[in-house]
Amino acid sequence: MLELIDSHCHLDFPVFDAERPALIERCNAVGIQSFIVPGVEAVSWPRLIQLRTDFPGVHIAFGLHPYFIENHQLQDIEKLKQFCEKFSPIAIGEIGLDFYRKDLPKEKQITFFQAQLQVAEALKLPVILHVRKAHQDVLQMLKHYQIPGGIAHAFNGSYEQALQYIDLGFKLGFGGALTLPNARKLHSLAENLSLQSIVLETDSPDMKPANYLSAYNTPLSLLQTLDTLADIRGQSKAMIAKITSANIQSIIDV
Repeated sequence: MLELIDSHCHLDFPVFDAERPALIERCNAVGIQSFIVPGVEAVSWPRLIQLRTDFPGVHIAFGLHPYFIENHQLQDIEKLKQFCEKFSPIAIGEIGLDFYRKDLPKEKQITFFQAQLQVAEALKLPVILHVRKAHQDVLQMLKHYQIPGGIAHAFNGSYEQALQYIDLGFKLGFGGALTLPNARKLHSLAENLSLQSIVLETDSPDMKPANYLSAYNTPLSLLQTLDTLADIRGQSKAMIAKITSANIQSIIDV
């Protein structure tokens, strides 16, 4: 059986409340053994801790997501440090910059992103990045901090930007968008990047893959992304599963 890790999913979200144990059991049955579940705002962090307690295959990260920037308070940064020191997450995330959405104030995003990078540097933790229309800004900021890499989630930048992330110790996340027939740039990246720099993800319950019939995405769609990546690269699913999972494990083990 394949051994897969979903490097980015939000199993703590309420949409999964009615089916979470059964869903994780179904995932385990098809080889999806582990999940990285990043936090999005401070109020969600205790829920992540409980999720990890209930399901041994769950690894958690604490972070302040740019989508929820108006909910974040400056005291959340100190709270982030305290939670990380007490509860030992595998990373800080989901953090970053989103300049695609014009309703999210840039300066406040930058303030919170840099503050969280400082915490990651102090605690020697990897980071899980959310980046839209802001790759150059994020790459420039990352160079000012000593961080042990991490994951650039749902990567959609250029090949040159991909290489810069890789040079900084990051893996690049590919999920449901890869399965879209017209995603030519992503297909080219997935074909030409080293497999040692790629990790698989679903971003459940968001980012459904092509022709996904469920009302929302689940970690089970990781199999569809795996199929697509195998087709694009002309490599076996078993090899891709083994290497991408090892790539994720290297971050979990930091």
